[in-house]
Amino acid sequence: MTIKLLVVSAALIGMAVTGAVIPGICDEAARATPVVAIPATPVKVAAASQETAPDFTGITTWFNSKPLSLADLRGKVVLVDFWTYGCVNCVNTLPHVTDLYAKYKDKGLVVVGVHTPEFPFERSASNVQAALKRHGITYPVAQDNDSKTWNAYSNQYWPAQYIIDQNGKIVFQHAGEGRYDEIDRTVGKLLNASS
Repeated sequence: MTIKLLVVSAALIGMAVTGAVIPGICDEAARATPVVAIPATPVKVAAASQETAPDFTGITTWFNSKPLSLADLRGKVVLVDFWTYGCVNCVNTLPHVTDLYAKYKDKGLVVVGVHTPEFPFERSASNVQAALKRHGITYPVAQDNDSKTWNAYSNQYWPAQYIIDQNGKIVFQHAGEGRYDEIDRTVGKLLNASS
């Protein structure tokens, strides 16, 4: 084994144990600015022309919940948050997602974190469970190790948020950090429309 291979192996083991990212190895950590590539869809409540959200598929493990389907969640507003614990941009969004969940969970919001790994060590259920505890995540999280839900949404970025209205339509999507107030307003508007 070469010295370089030993160093990279030690770094990856360290990342797996601590859940940390190493700038220069993780593309997300190396970015100086947030990834923002998908423009948000206009905020319309239950517009007929909007795309029906794909269901959760290929999920290997559910945390904090029994297995969920979007059919079971009809009548609720759903925030689907694609993330992985080794992505610094994802970790930066987690306080906002957990705050949104705390604010609206009793009013009809369901947050589903879809943990889709970028690196092999992120596939470990015990590592994901440790990240949930570390970040205080109590909402349902689906472990999407084979990227089947990721692919069903044609998602390309960590993190990415999709807001689904009470009729199962995607009414908002955003990739990267930011737009927290807009996400909050969209969820609030949808929940007020149903009350």
